[in-house]
Amino acid sequence: MTSIKTALICGVGGQDGAYLSRLLLDKGYAVYGTSRDAQGGNFSNLLRLKIKDRVRLLSMELEDFRSVLIAMKTVQPDEVYFLAGQSSVGLSFDQPAETIRSFTLGTLNVLEACRMLDKPVRQYHAGSGECFGDTDGVAANESTAFRPRSPYAVAKASAYWLVNNYREAYGLYACTGILFNHESPLRPRRFVTQKIIQAAKDIAAGSQEKLILGRMDISRDWGWAPDYVKAMWIMLQQPEPEDYIIATGTTLSLQDFVEMAFECKQLDWREYVVQDRDLYRPTDILYSCADPTKANKFLKWKAELSGKAVVEAMMRDEC
Repeated sequence: MTSIKTALICGVGGQDGAYLSRLLLDKGYAVYGTSRDAQGGNFSNLLRLKIKDRVRLLSMELEDFRSVLIAMKTVQPDEVYFLAGQSSVGLSFDQPAETIRSFTLGTLNVLEACRMLDKPVRQYHAGSGECFGDTDGVAANESTAFRPRSPYAVAKASAYWLVNNYREAYGLYACTGILFNHESPLRPRRFVTQKIIQAAKDIAAGSQEKLILGRMDISRDWGWAPDYVKAMWIMLQQPEPEDYIIATGTTLSLQDFVEMAFECKQLDWREYVVQDRDLYRPTDILYSCADPTKANKFLKWKAELSGKAVVEAMMRDEC
């Protein structure tokens, strides 16, 4: 008889945490999720996926090692997924210290707590394609050097090297998924993709609003979040821990994203979009693209949705 695996998801209330919870529950896991205030949080994403009553919630302050260690000893997880931290690139310019602290100290505390447990724990840590900076039209792979251009990217790059060091120095099963942009209806509206989707829907329903955006000449590899959490799980099922780029391998400009969203409602985006230079970031990545060959080959994982299909799925509000 196969014993039930236990997973601990740090940042369970976010987009990825909710989708990963659903995936693991469907696989028969006992799923624990953490947040700073498990009793006070509304966990709207878990509610939307109709799984809140199946996830065992507990409070944990990632920047407090004692809190992390107590949670780890209480749960005794087989797998830990670190998905927490300040997740907005734009907001990281306004809150650089909080952003860097949330990732680096949080990652360090989880690694150290797992090192001190009396059982082996497999750890997944959420990396980001933002670490590569502008790829100058060349698809980034696992050997591409990091050139972070935001406090968010600096924090993610630091966390990546912490994981790498603990894996090498202490023999921990710890790996980083270097995920490029991935979207879904669970994204909050502060993310530009959801801002675009909701504006197109509102305008089509009769709203007189304008969609105000910053740069529209940026290009990103946008994927579908439910696809990407599958890759997280697959990474922890491998014989040895390794880092992988998770992406679609296709790149789309923000202007194309806007045009596709408005086309879904038979609208001409040019009539409703206003650019505001005040929304430009101090530094920004113009072109970001990825090469997910390693994940395709060794994890047997491939993104099911990319480009226009992601836009259309968000417009349909599919979870």
